[in-house]
Amino acid sequence: MPAGNRGLFITGTDTGVGKTFVAAGLARCLKNRGIATGVLKPAETGCVLRKGRRIPSDGTFLKYMAGAAEPIEEMVPYRLAAPLAPQVAAEREGIRIQTRRLESAFRKVSSGYAFTLVEGAGGILVPVTRKTTMVDLMKRFKLPVLLVSRIGLGTLNHTLLTLYYLTQHRVPVVGIVFNDPDGCRDLSARSNPATLEQWTSVPILGNIPFRKGIRMTRQFGDDIARRLERHVDVDGICQRCGLETPARRGP
Repeated sequence: MPAGNRGLFITGTDTGVGKTFVAAGLARCLKNRGIATGVLKPAETGCVLRKGRRIPSDGTFLKYMAGAAEPIEEMVPYRLAAPLAPQVAAEREGIRIQTRRLESAFRKVSSGYAFTLVEGAGGILVPVTRKTTMVDLMKRFKLPVLLVSRIGLGTLNHTLLTLYYLTQHRVPVVGIVFNDPDGCRDLSARSNPATLEQWTSVPILGNIPFRKGIRMTRQFGDDIARRLERHVDVDGICQRCGLETPARRGP
């Protein structure tokens, strides 16, 4: 594993590519291997108001899949209403996101676990504050990245641009996972993985096909973990992150 903390930052080439699906599934897979895994989503936007509290649906699902005990407020330090970039959503509410608070939250979560999964918001250049993007958080947390990419048309450009920027900022990338959240049927979906391998040495560690009806709810938790086991090289991710991989338990 690259020098730094014991963990992984899950990012994507865009919003809606399946970061939470992959992060949550991976959290459950690690749990099934007996690896105590903490989860952190520094900021979640689009949170609904329920009984006077902002409910982060992604963060809540991550917490469930990891079996984490911390209060959701510690795992999602900023829970914001508008479905916008964290900086913009926070400013609409008169909130100033503090990177020191995010670093403190990461230290607190990671101190109690063998491994920590952090899920970003949107892509790597999404603004967190007026001076901080997701890449800056990766560097502050000293975590390598797992990149989730959409399988269809346009992904070569988005993926290669993302990899180039991460390389320029010396952020290590353990691998790429393709995901099909929408049932893509265009011709490029069949050729994109092989084409990408010609343009980068970053390994492709998974290709998750579309499945109609699956949702990120407790009802589908075990099914999501099984899909990760079937379509993603979870053991390869563990090895690249310096984790021993004991025998898998559970579904």
